[in-house]
Parts: sequence; structure tokens; C-alpha cells
Amino acid sequence: MFRFIGSVLGAIFTLITLAAIFGALTIATIFWMYSRDLPSHDSLAQYTPPTISRIYNGEGSVIDEFAQERRIFVPAEEIPDLVKHAFISAEDKNYYIHHGYDPRGMVAAAVEAVKSGGKNVRGASTITQQVAKNFLLSSDRTAERKIKEIILATRLDAALSKDKVLELYLNEIFLGRNSYGVAAAAQTYFNKALSDLTPAEAAFLASMPQAPSLSPVADKEHLTNRRNYVLREMKDNGYIDEATMTASAAEPLRSVQNGDYEPYRETLPPRSYFTDEIRRQLSQEFGQEQFFGGGLTIRATVDPELQALAAEALREGLEKLDRSNGVWRGTRVTLPADVLESEDSWRPALAQADVPRDIPEWNVAVVLEAGSSATLGIQGETATGTVPASDVTWARKLDANGKLGPRADGASDLVAPGDVVLVKRTGDGWSLRQVPEVQGGFMAMDVNTGRVLAMQGGYSYQDSSFNRATQAQRQPGSSFKPFVYAAALDRGMTPATTVVDAPIELNTPQGLWTPKNSSGKWLGPAPMRMGIEQSRNLMTVRLAQTVGMDTVAQYAERFGVYDPMRQFLANSLGAQETTLMKMITAYAMFANGGKRVEPTLVDRVQDRFGRTIYRHDQRNCVNCGLASLPSGAAPQIEGQSEQVLDPITDYQLVSMMRGVVQRGSATGVNLPVPVAGKTGTTNDAKDVWFIGFTSNIVAGCYMGYDQPRSLGRSAYGGTLCVPVFQAFMEKAVQRFGGTEFKVPPGGYFQKVDRFSGAPVGPDASGPNVISEYFRDGVIPQWGSAVDGGFAMGANLPLFAPGETDDTQTVTTSTGQQRVIPKNNADFGTLSSGGLY
Repeated sequence: MFRFIGSVLGAIFTLITLAAIFGALTIATIFWMYSRDLPSHDSLAQYTPPTISRIYNGEGSVIDEFAQERRIFVPAEEIPDLVKHAFISAEDKNYYIHHGYDPRGMVAAAVEAVKSGGKNVRGASTITQQVAKNFLLSSDRTAERKIKEIILATRLDAALSKDKVLELYLNEIFLGRNSYGVAAAAQTYFNKALSDLTPAEAAFLASMPQAPSLSPVADKEHLTNRRNYVLREMKDNGYIDEATMTASAAEPLRSVQNGDYEPYRETLPPRSYFTDEIRRQLSQEFGQEQFFGGGLTIRATVDPELQALAAEALREGLEKLDRSNGVWRGTRVTLPADVLESEDSWRPALAQADVPRDIPEWNVAVVLEAGSSATLGIQGETATGTVPASDVTWARKLDANGKLGPRADGASDLVAPGDVVLVKRTGDGWSLRQVPEVQGGFMAMDVNTGRVLAMQGGYSYQDSSFNRATQAQRQPGSSFKPFVYAAALDRGMTPATTVVDAPIELNTPQGLWTPKNSSGKWLGPAPMRMGIEQSRNLMTVRLAQTVGMDTVAQYAERFGVYDPMRQFLANSLGAQETTLMKMITAYAMFANGGKRVEPTLVDRVQDRFGRTIYRHDQRNCVNCGLASLPSGAAPQIEGQSEQVLDPITDYQLVSMMRGVVQRGSATGVNLPVPVAGKTGTTNDAKDVWFIGFTSNIVAGCYMGYDQPRSLGRSAYGGTLCVPVFQAFMEKAVQRFGGTEFKVPPGGYFQKVDRFSGAPVGPDASGPNVISEYFRDGVIPQWGSAVDGGFAMGANLPLFAPGETDDTQTVTTSTGQQRVIPKNNADFGTLSSGGLY
């Protein structure tokens, strides 16, 4: 009997032993099979995850950031123990004692699932396993993936330190709201650095990997319970004491999303045309992946003070033009009537309204009542506000059919309850505002380096991100004429050279072309200087015909205005389209003595390791490497700038362009330093321009409808863009100053009659006398005239010496009175172009 029982037990033991051996062999075989083709984990030792690229201004302040995965990489040694302990307690309490996978954790998870009848099913993956899955495997829920995960986890544990694996995990984990890694999540939820987190906040972050899609607002109770569970685990694991756990668990769930902290994004300036243009350019230069995930440090050229001035000046000019047109369009956004019944209803709805919020001193509001005056609910204000009847009398409402109503007598003529409006505080009341329909661009640049100091691509970036300073192709009109004059000066002409100003008729394949000036009179033979100061179309066409449009095209292309320039005579008057940035860059070369500059919005770009991968300034400092410099010596900088225009030609051209400001169409410029420039107004005033410069800054403006149409009979570069330039530059020169434009060697000054170009004696004086600069060996000739091959007719109504076009007095956008030519000029029917 005992022998039989022993035999049975022996057989059972043998079977169990064989089964165990067979099971072990089977498991070993499975693990061996799956381990053969596993991905290598060697790359994890050089982990470089996608991280945020940031843009800094010249003062070292962050002004924008870009990322597809918002991640801020933090080395393990800089991650506080509090944060590490919170995640270990929540995800893998045996992290420091297991070898990649945790059998005890697996058993505990299985037991818990059985006890709860399947209600409490939790994963048993360790942090190491999660790293293996997230970096090297897919997220498929299969046994094969789980086996591979365990194998890779053991390898990772053997190859990398615990801190390194934890570093990978805490920087890679997705924690909701496009936040990858603990540092980005701390900013997103609390606007704090990791070192500033409380135990409750660290526990909250550690609760998010299980359900990153949950909201601190909508799922507040659930996330509070999950946070408190992590706090209890931290206490049980010895990371915090009982008192800390109790106090932290009693805290309400505070977060940015619940309004307890200011959002990190709101601590940065609103996204602007400047930073978005950097994004556009660098994405093309380095590629989307590198820009949005390379952790680049980008030092922008923008000057914060000048940028604010540029935005303010352009907005003021556009708004004054818009108000003078007297048309009310509003935002065309309304709130449903039912939300107006309660402040608790209309405030959240107003916060979600799709209207621009990046305009300083403007508030977003909703009309609650409208009669003679309007009662407003205003975002950011606790009390309601009032728009008085006196504020609306400037406007007529444009209805949905495009028809204008009568002049408004009361607020209800323009707005109705539910209308979302933009308002500005004025004294005790509020004033209605709107984004102008006319748009424009403004840019300022250092003439010696090409560094863009300020750029405004429209009235409001949030209203329209289209950058009119860099992307809009517009006709420069008469602001192009200096390139024609530069070509003529280089061909041996001088500012005193006589050019015929008289009618022209030219047969073309498109018909008879008859460019015109602004009146029925002409100057007849007149000095070249008069042609640019008074922006004479017919003189410019004759010069272009004389030097050849192929030559003019070479100059325009050399300066980067066109690529290529079409060789039609009409294009000598600025009919071909270009961008404001190209024109500003070209004028910078006029200002610096004719040397090439390359425009840039970026001084330097560094990669995530601090290595410089782009630097705009390629000049070399010859003596900066010396231990010391002699007394009174300065750093010696050497550059290799190309001379794109002869220095004497350049000085002669700048001298004539100074005359535009002193006596021509830009007399509204009044600065305490020497300034030169040129206005531009195209046919029917579809585009108006002014670009001007001192010895160190060039700045320019253009205005026009996005879909070109006339700005009106009183619209000129001198009345709309000159005031914008003046408002900007009068403050800019207080910082940057300005000097006389440098006179190059190789020439001499001689006085001539400004109206005829004839030489006068050295003692001559008076308003008709001007001192011109001539090349050595060149004697100014008087008596012959450049006609471009177009004969001058007889009995033409010519101006008397000193007489100009018939004029009219107009009010500029700044409210000042200016005298301008009475009629718009045109240059035929082939295209539009410019005169003033």
C-alpha cells in the first residue's frame, strides 16, 4: 500500500518536474525567439527628444516658442526628488529594486483584479517597460509585444542606470494638453518650474499618465481622487510624512485651467508678424522637423521699443484713414440672444468669441442694450460700460448687402444686442473701434547690417496673419524711380543734367501708351534733380528709354527689388509688383553708401547643445583675440560687403532724395537729422508708399486694400505713409541719432541753378541755388537735353521757373494741412504705376 502511494507520488513529482522543465524550456524558447529581432536600445543613451524652439529678443526675453510636441528636456539631476518619488509611487513603487520587470507587481495586479471582479484592472508594466514600449515598440495590446517589452526592459536595466531610465521616462511621458514631459506639464498646469511644485502638484502630475485626456475642470473630482491616491502611496513608500499627506490631500485641485494661475502663454507677448515670419523662414531653412522639435535657441533682431513704435504708428495711420471713410463694419460676430440674459452665460461666450485680442488698450465687449447709447458687457471689466451717442456720429453702417445706411444718430444705428464689438476706454465712457479694412505694412532696418529692427505686417496679427511687409506683392509706384535715376547717373549724367519733361506717345502691341504727369503743364527741359523731387513721370520714362530698360532691369535685380524685372517702359514707373521688405533692403543700400546688405530677422541660431548653427554677421574682429588692446584702441572689424552702387552715384542720388523731403512730396517729414526718401502713389491710389532713411536707419510704409482698389482721391504716399514714418522716426532718432551722409572722395561741389541746372558763381545764393556734387573731371554742361528719342512738341503749356503743378490743400491722417498736386497722375492704360 505504502509502495503504491509512493509510486503515485513519485509519478506526480516526476510529471510536475517534467512539466516545469518543459514549461521553462518553452518560455526560454519563446523569449529566445522574440529576442532575436528586437530593436537596439543603444540609441537611448543619446536621447534627443523633440523639444521646444524658443525665440528671444535682444534683451534676452522669450517672445515666442514653437513646438509640435511641447517638451522641455530636463536632465535627471535637475528633476527634484519630489517629482521622481511621485511618479515612482504612482507607476512603479519597486522601481529601485527590480531588474526591469516586477513579478511581484504582476502578481499583485492579478490578485487585485480577481478580488474586484475585474473592476480594478491596472497595468503591471514597470517604468522601464514603459520606456521600452514608448521608445522602441508599438502600443499594440498583444502577448508578443508584452514579451518583447519584458526582454527589452531587462536589457535597458542592465545597460542604463536607474536615473537615466527615469530621465527618459519623465521627459517623454505624455501628460495632456500637448505637454510632453514633466517640465512642460508643470508649466501647462501650474505655470511653475519643477523646483517650485508642491507635493499636491507633483502628485497631480503623476496621476495624469493613466488618463492624460482628462480635464482639471470637467474631471476635477476624479483627478482629485487620483491625486490623493498618489499622495497616500508616497506616504506608504516613505517619501512624505503623514502630516504632509493629510495637508496636501485637503488642498483643492488648483490649476491654470481652473483660473488659479496665470497661463504661461499669457506671460509671453502675443504671437506677432515678426516671430511668425521667423517661423516661416527658418522652417524652410532648417526643415519643419528641426524647427518645431530641434530645441533651437533663436536670437531675433527685433528691438522691443521700436517694434512697439512701429505697430502703434501703422495702426494709428490705418485707423485714422478708416475713421475718415466713415463706414462701420464691426466684427460681424454675434452672441445668441439667450446668453445675454445672465452674466454667467455671456461672459464665457464672449471669452470664446473669435475676434482679435492683440490690440493694446482695446477690449472685447458684447452689446447688452442699444438705444441712443449702448450698454456693454466688457471682458476684463467687472462693471458694464456705456458707448454714448456722440461716439457713433462719424459712421454709416454697412449692411450685409454692401449698402451704406444713413449717418448714425445713436448707437442702435450701428449695433444691436448680441453684437460682439471692440472698444477703447475714453474718459468715463467707451468708444467703438474696428479693425480697418485698409491694410498695410511697416518695416525698419539697420542700414549697415540688414538687421530688421521692427516689422508690422498689418493692423492685427490675430485678425489676419498674412504678412504684408514680406508676403504682399504690391506696385511700388514712384518709390521705384530712384533705381532709374541711379542707372542714369552711372551712365555719365549728373543731377544737373537737363531732361525733357513733355508729352510722350508710344505705340505698343497693347495700344497707344501715353504716360502723363499730374496736370496739363510740363516743365519742359529741367534738371534731373527736379524730376525726382517733383516725381515727374515723363522725365523718368525718357531717362529709362535713354539708358535702356535692360540697364534699369540690371539695377533693380542687383538691388534685389525684382527677380527678374520685365523690361517694359511702364515698369520704370513702378508698375511691376514687389514687397516692402525688398524695397526697404534696397533703400538701405542707398543709405549706407551703396554697399550690399542682406536682410535678416535673426542674429543667431543655436541648437539644443548650444552650438551656433547660423550667424548673420559674418564680419571678423581682427584684434578681439588679443589679451588686451592698446590704450584708446577699439576692436577692428573687417567686412567683405559688395559695392553694388558707385559711391559718388550713391551720394548724388541720396542728395536728390533729400530734396524730396525738403521741397518735394515728403515735406511732412521733419526730423532733427538729415533724412532722404521717396514717396509712391500708384494709379487711382491703389497703393501708397513712403520709404525714408537717415545715416543708420531705413524705414518704410505702404497702405492699400488687400484686394487692390482706389483709396480715394485724397490718398497719397505723402499724406498717408509720411505721417506713419514721421511718428516712428521722430522717436527712433532720439535713440539712434543720425549724421550727415558721408561724402565720398573723387568729386567736388559746385553751385547751380536748381530750376535750370546752369552753373552759377561761388557767391550766388537764394532759393534757386543749390550745391551739387560732381565727379572729378566732369564739367556740368548746360544747353542740351536728354529726350529719350521722344521729340518735344511746340507751344506746350510749360511751368515758369519755380512754378509747380496746380495744388490743393488736404488734411493728412494726422490732422495736419498739406499742399499736394491737384490731380492724380497716371501713365497710361497698360498698367498702373506711380507719380508722387
